Amino acid sequence: MSLSHDSIQTALAGAPMFEAKTWQLSPEAWPLTSEQVTQLEAIGEACLEYHQALETLYFRSVAGKNLLRNKPLLAPWVADYLDRGKPAGLIAHARDAKNRGVFPLVMRPDLLLTDDGFALTELDSVPGGIGLTAFLNRLYADSGKILGAGDAMIANFYASLAALRPGERNPLIALVVSDEAATYRPEMQWLAHQLQLQGKRVFCLHPEKIFPLGGALFFDADGNPEKIDIIYRFFELFDLANIRTAKFFFEAWQNGDVAIAPPMRPFQEEKLSLALFHHHLLQDFWAENLSGRALKLLRAIIPASWVVDPAPLPPGAVLDGPRVGGRALNDWRDLGAASQKERDLIIKISGFHETAWGARSVILGSDCSREEWQAGVERAIELAPANLHVLQEYKKPRRIEHRVYGPAADGLPAEASAKAGRLRLCPYYFVIDGKAKLSGALATFCPPDKKIIHGMQDAALLPCRVVV
Repeated sequence: MSLSHDSIQTALAGAPMFEAKTWQLSPEAWPLTSEQVTQLEAIGEACLEYHQALETLYFRSVAGKNLLRNKPLLAPWVADYLDRGKPAGLIAHARDAKNRGVFPLVMRPDLLLTDDGFALTELDSVPGGIGLTAFLNRLYADSGKILGAGDAMIANFYASLAALRPGERNPLIALVVSDEAATYRPEMQWLAHQLQLQGKRVFCLHPEKIFPLGGALFFDADGNPEKIDIIYRFFELFDLANIRTAKFFFEAWQNGDVAIAPPMRPFQEEKLSLALFHHHLLQDFWAENLSGRALKLLRAIIPASWVVDPAPLPPGAVLDGPRVGGRALNDWRDLGAASQKERDLIIKISGFHETAWGARSVILGSDCSREEWQAGVERAIELAPANLHVLQEYKKPRRIEHRVYGPAADGLPAEASAKAGRLRLCPYYFVIDGKAKLSGALATFCPPDKKIIHGMQDAALLPCRVVV
């Protein structure tokens, strides 16, 4: 069943979270084959394994321990990369023994659909779009077998959080959204409201609404202080410095009075960890700490990536990186001379910075002038002492078609027709009982001339349906 243009517009107009937001509309959810869904499920399992192995890598690096069982391999530089630019207190918190074995409960990889299949360009553990995808799953519920039907996004989001307090029958959960992340506050308010309708004690709060009392955290509910059991942290860790009440979060967590998800462990949120996955010195580590299935899958879908580290090299040494003019790099500035074809590369900041989310730091070399590319390389080198950048091979999304509504004209209803475009797929996984549960996926279908795919006015945002 296809949705009419008017019915979609009416539904969006009735949802406050979409106020002042526009995108292209489609009568149909995005089709995924059962084979693609099976692969998405495997990607979720592999991403959870990856997080577990990354923790092992980080702590062995911190401790100066051998990374491998049967041959020597020390890599103190791994912890240096992952900790660089972070406050000492946050690093200490990330290493606290109480945090060992604690991983993000929400995982959302960014997958581009290329001629060679999926390409995983990022793995987000503080993702937007949870409420949006849940809403769209409901809206398109009658248009096919929706991935995440039956409010799976809402139910599994709650289940993953509530499990942090297994002794509490109905824990109080605060979805804490900072000013920096305010764009997403409406969808978190919507999520909280949907769960309140089920009798769950879930509230979307501004950080300033939270106060300490007796070592625990509270907020004012109609004049009465209500104790918070679980915080869902919807803000990036660089933003902690802007949150006046953040120190109380750490204190209450240390007291055992509140659980916080995702954990405040910056090494789990650095984009450069994907470059560590491809680092030639660490291949034996990943092979030893991932299952064969996860290793094979991640090697197939994570594009070649490198850390832009401008540390000086001895004479005659070359960098682990792409080639320019057929030659290995001796200095990252050599990238500035790359031809447009050789610049099929992306530079982006690794994390812990206000430009590290929303594609704000992304530079695609083949889609900008030589001067812009050289400036991007210089910026990556200049910021490296505090904020490392990642260089990643650009995987061009394949050109495909999907039905999209055109504009209504002369009082006639809008008509849908097949339009060409490129796809980014964002599956959502919620970790429940140690398993990554695929609960929905948001498809972003952009015009074919858009090289970097993200939510924009020209894109269609769609849930996904499973087809035979």
